[in-house]
Amino acid sequence: MLKRRGIIVILRKAMYNGYNCRRQKITAGSIRGGRIMKELLELVKELSFVRVGGSAEEKKAAQLIMGEINRIAENAGREEVRGEYMTFGIPDAKVQKCSVWAAGRDISCQPFLRSGSIDRECELVYLDEASEIDFAGAGNLEGKVVLLNKLTDEEVYKRLVEHRASAFLVMQGKYYFSEKETSLYARRLREHFTRNGVIPGFMIGAADALWLIQDGVERVRLTLEQEEVEAESQNISAVIEGTDLKEESIVLTAHYDSVPVGTGSWDNATGAAALLAIFRHFAVNPSRRTLRFLWCGSEELGLLGSKAYVEQQKELLDRIGFCFNFDMCGTALGSNRISVTGEKELKTFVEQYCKITGYSADIKEGVHSSDSAPFCDREIPALGLSRGTSTAEIHTIHDLLPTLNERAMRKNVEFAVRMIGDVANAAVLPVKKGMPEERRKELDEYFHREKDKTL
Repeated sequence: MLKRRGIIVILRKAMYNGYNCRRQKITAGSIRGGRIMKELLELVKELSFVRVGGSAEEKKAAQLIMGEINRIAENAGREEVRGEYMTFGIPDAKVQKCSVWAAGRDISCQPFLRSGSIDRECELVYLDEASEIDFAGAGNLEGKVVLLNKLTDEEVYKRLVEHRASAFLVMQGKYYFSEKETSLYARRLREHFTRNGVIPGFMIGAADALWLIQDGVERVRLTLEQEEVEAESQNISAVIEGTDLKEESIVLTAHYDSVPVGTGSWDNATGAAALLAIFRHFAVNPSRRTLRFLWCGSEELGLLGSKAYVEQQKELLDRIGFCFNFDMCGTALGSNRISVTGEKELKTFVEQYCKITGYSADIKEGVHSSDSAPFCDREIPALGLSRGTSTAEIHTIHDLLPTLNERAMRKNVEFAVRMIGDVANAAVLPVKKGMPEERRKELDEYFHREKDKTL
């Protein structure tokens, strides 16, 4: 009870002792203004194109964001504020050939990148549960291709290696989906999988998988020719120096890349644009603490941008006391969500803050699978703000502009501006740096360190 009262005291300090004495005007730079919100949605529209990490399209999106940063800084009279590119290498692959043939039929497919090459006919084996019992029954799988319902578990992949499978197929979508709806795209074989070995892999539609099984197809011709290469991606950063607590800082993050299907309007052109709107506000209304804005590249490839940042900026991490992450907002339907990663007191703070400000959100504790996670891994507490709905699907062709709404985005941005301002101007931060043991274990699991304690 005493701990809870202490948090409420901190909350009140954040909202009334100092900051509200010179209350920020959320209308400054006019977040509430219709013109600004229309510009924000127009920016989401401009960013709504396929922009895969390491591609020329991702670089184009980065240039668009950089232009907006510098334009906002210039309009705010902040000559000292400029955007900066931070480049980093990413593992990639060039695919020369990729095909799956069965019973005289060409099956639509996409490769698992960096999974090796193959050119042979294989016996087809379907392991529906892919359990230890299934693999035991299958025995030696050399010369065979294994059809799987999904591949999300490292243990399943390890069994493929141990049983000497020549290749694997993973079905995507639903059996009643059209080919377009299935949203096949090339995926990178997860890096932690490859420590067990490398096996060529393919994605196929569930409808084709159903045909293979229903027709009793016994053999499949597989061709995959690819070369591992290194590509280049980039983060974009900008810093607004604090007024009197400038040595302390808060990092604000959002990724701007997309998967190879859909326009990535919701995931995460909305977050990238929202972060620009927040940047615009604080360019005019600087806070006591320094704000570090970070637009991350290659998030969809495994948080590569944020991982690169915490590695490249090690000397700054001691000065970063908090992280706000924005990954998907502004959908017309759905609900607001806040993911809290830190000490228990942080969740209490957020719950009380939402009650006081009248912001309705589903607040949950745990590791948020987005760009805040690498900061949490370095003992920096974080909030992940998003808006979820069942009417728009991320990582599919259905992630489109018509699911978004100006009013919903404005409410998300207004809340974010208010909360960031209150935290960045508070006499003390709402929670100390560090991770409780429970979160620490979750982070180890998230970064696949349950057995191997190195990142």
